[in-house]
Amino acid sequence: MALIQYDNGNITVPDDLELPYIEGDGIGPDITRATLKVLDAAVKKTYGGRRSVKWIKLDAGEESFAKLGNYIPDWTVEAIKLHRVAIKGPLTTPVGKGIRSINVMMRQTFGLYANVRPVKFFPGLPSPLKAPENVNITIVRENTEDVYAGIEFEKGSDGANGIIKMMKSDFKIDIGSDAGIGIKVITESASKRIMKYAIKYAIAHKKNRITIMHKGNIMKFTEGAFMNWCYEVAREELGASLMDEQELHEKYEGKVPEGRILVNDRIADNMLQQIITRPEDYSIIVAPNLNGDYVSDAIAAEVGGLGVAPGGNIGEGHAIFEAVHGSAPKYANKNIANPTSMILAGAMMFSHIGWKEAHDAIYAAVEKTMKDGSLTQDLARVLGSHALGTSEFADAVVKNI
Repeated sequence: MALIQYDNGNITVPDDLELPYIEGDGIGPDITRATLKVLDAAVKKTYGGRRSVKWIKLDAGEESFAKLGNYIPDWTVEAIKLHRVAIKGPLTTPVGKGIRSINVMMRQTFGLYANVRPVKFFPGLPSPLKAPENVNITIVRENTEDVYAGIEFEKGSDGANGIIKMMKSDFKIDIGSDAGIGIKVITESASKRIMKYAIKYAIAHKKNRITIMHKGNIMKFTEGAFMNWCYEVAREELGASLMDEQELHEKYEGKVPEGRILVNDRIADNMLQQIITRPEDYSIIVAPNLNGDYVSDAIAAEVGGLGVAPGGNIGEGHAIFEAVHGSAPKYANKNIANPTSMILAGAMMFSHIGWKEAHDAIYAAVEKTMKDGSLTQDLARVLGSHALGTSEFADAVVKNI
């Protein structure tokens, strides 16, 4: 069995590699089949038989529940632990009831503390912006806490009533008896860890701007603390390389010089405005969990939508790459869904394991395919052009590899 080895921050990847995948729910099987076709073609083209991937299907989601009575069986968890890297399609999470998010559970189980979403405009895509080519932003989102920690109590429950009673008796704060209660957790350790990752990512990818997104003017001891802890890390990690906005504008007329990294911050609502009005000012956005979720989807809308936005969940020794959109069950098994998000997630996965040539080949092929006007229905209908099916789009990308 050819497995990835991890030791003290370093990974060793065999040339004959086994990688697990989860098809996902709804359109998941359609886009997964298309994705694996493209990934195999990229490996074959770039490495000419020197490297190969054997794909291992894992159970998870609605199909797993129907077959096994379990949304994610233990052996799926164990297989990801063993293989360290996996790719997955979208998994359904009911809104307001039912199972807890499988995605959140996996992030917490494997310590996947960094959610990384690179969003880049490809020529030929529809966009609401006048200059969408200025969008090339990576969101580095803290992935394990904030309101996503799942600490919630339903209205009228013992937990909610107990907190309401405690707040009144201990802190003289009145909360309505009909309130559902959620707890927002922002820790110093997780905040500093995600900022260290953002700095490491910036250096590795030659990016020179990191913006801390927060709502610290209102939530001073959670998101305000997140901002302060991120700045602490920036000072410790970057030293003389660190630049603030005052120096940027007073000495360098807004252009970051070679060897320096600008670290600044934006309040969340202003950030959501500026990614529309001034996207060229932003390169990496580091954010707490909820803000990161919002801004990732907002930026994706500027370059064609979630169908073209990949994501990676990365921790120490484990990583899961994914299509970031939902399962869209009404389009399941119709061969019309856009597989680009998952295809690019596969490219991210190859970059993560050091197969950068395969990553570059996939990105170049997707860009050429879209520039040629070969689009799936979600994008083609906006432009009034002919739409390719899921598998036909994958074939076009393969042809361009």
